[in-house]
Amino acid sequence: MIKLLVVDDSALMRRLLTEIFTSAGDFAVVTARDGAEALAMLADAAPDVITLDIAMPRMNGLACLDQIMVRRPCPVVMVSTMTSAGADETLEAMALGAVDFIPKPRGAVSLEIDAVAPELVRKVRAAAATRISKTLRLRERVRARSGAIEPVRNPLPPRNPGETGVVLVGCSTGGPPALDLLLGELPADFPWPIVIAQHMPASFTSALARRLDRLCALTVTEVQGTTPLLPGHAYIGRGNADLILSRRAGAIVAMNAPANPAHLWHPSVDRLVESAMGVLPASSLTGVLMTGMGADGAAAMRDLHARGGYTIAESADTAAIWGMPGALVALGGATCVRPVDEIAATLVACVAQ
Repeated sequence: MIKLLVVDDSALMRRLLTEIFTSAGDFAVVTARDGAEALAMLADAAPDVITLDIAMPRMNGLACLDQIMVRRPCPVVMVSTMTSAGADETLEAMALGAVDFIPKPRGAVSLEIDAVAPELVRKVRAAAATRISKTLRLRERVRARSGAIEPVRNPLPPRNPGETGVVLVGCSTGGPPALDLLLGELPADFPWPIVIAQHMPASFTSALARRLDRLCALTVTEVQGTTPLLPGHAYIGRGNADLILSRRAGAIVAMNAPANPAHLWHPSVDRLVESAMGVLPASSLTGVLMTGMGADGAAAMRDLHARGGYTIAESADTAAIWGMPGALVALGGATCVRPVDEIAATLVACVAQ
């Protein structure tokens, strides 16, 4: 049984979440009314995973999360409001060590929660399966790793002198802090544009772009319309849609497209990579597949690799969940496997040749 601690100041939410997870059959649920009560229960409850509301009296979710990661690190899934302020707080929670987040139902909670129940169970079950050591803050895990960055030894695809291209990045669960580290290590004059498909609701991707723009030297924006790609820029696909590359008047552009139901997650990494291969040669594309559940992006990046593109899978050493990058490795489609703190240096080597 998975020991779950539900922390929420709403008695209704505590009751509904308890019913959902108890009905799943593999959860033993205890509840707390706020962050202070959760911390008091932490040692005795010894939870395998925690769902943690953000807005609570006495001690809010961010303050509680910070203490959990100090006292007894374990996987935490935030319960977040679908607002701009909620998005900023959720991204801060993930930087503090939360594994994932689930949107809090709006309106008639008791009616809406049934629709999101399968996703709640799936996300919390997956979070519980992560290793305890993986719940430490990503930057702390990176600092704790020993060993210097290894040079890129895998053969790079041949390119014509002066040829430019695009970096394609896909990530899901655990992606925001991984993107903090990846983009934060790249110089402002990085010569290739970077296009990112991060599985996330539409109300969160603009906040993610703003946060990344503040934290790194690159210019980071959310794709709003037909957007020409420029060096020194990173582009975040809008949530609840797909992100594709196309050619307009001879220039490569990024644009949002209606979510394709053939793909389970959005923005779809597979669809992004497939569209890129339709407008650029494989030698002009470098794919990066990072932390996330499932296998989105693995098949398309395997094809990119087979056509001569360079593909990088984040290693299990730093991935919150080694689902997507692990699937790429299992398919034999990764040119190399790198911890997240080495991916930026690998990209610089790829585009500088």
